[in-house]
Amino acid sequence: MLLPFDGLTMVEKVLLNVTGSNVSNTLVVLGSYREEILGAIRHLPANHCYNEKYRNGMLSSVKCGFENLPGRWDAALIFPGDQPFIGPEIINKIIEAYDESGKGIIIPVYRKKRGHPLLLDFKYREIISKLQDNEGLRSIANKFPEDVLEISTRSQGILKDFDTKQDYLNEINNSQYGTKNKV
Repeated sequence: MLLPFDGLTMVEKVLLNVTGSNVSNTLVVLGSYREEILGAIRHLPANHCYNEKYRNGMLSSVKCGFENLPGRWDAALIFPGDQPFIGPEIINKIIEAYDESGKGIIIPVYRKKRGHPLLLDFKYREIISKLQDNEGLRSIANKFPEDVLEISTRSQGILKDFDTKQDYLNEINNSQYGTKNKV
């Protein structure tokens, strides 16, 4: 998340996409490298919390985030910090679908593949808190298929993340972002 991307760090790019959308509140869940990441994002309009159990996997960070959301909210969008290609237009499309559809689980899709960010209604907060570490958020969509709305997008960015340094190097060296970030 601290690697250079489009003249910023990757996590800054993700946060700028989120804060440039119609999202009303942003909460960053920190784990590994929390001080370094906080230093990179401190100037952005986002709250943060620390997940002491981050070694247990991504679900532990999601739970931490849900526990630290302030007050009452309608829904939450869950963003991985390594998906900088999800722009404000995709985020807004998901929010609009939620507002208009009455569905509680909104998932963007590119060429029939589900991606991120996942939007979950407040009514799933307690269910998320009880999920086991080996379960993912996708299990909620599987348990409540009647409440799922898939939103078709033309953006493969909803599928693209950077799990390894090689993923990052491949993208940077083979894309428009390589002009600023050649590695």
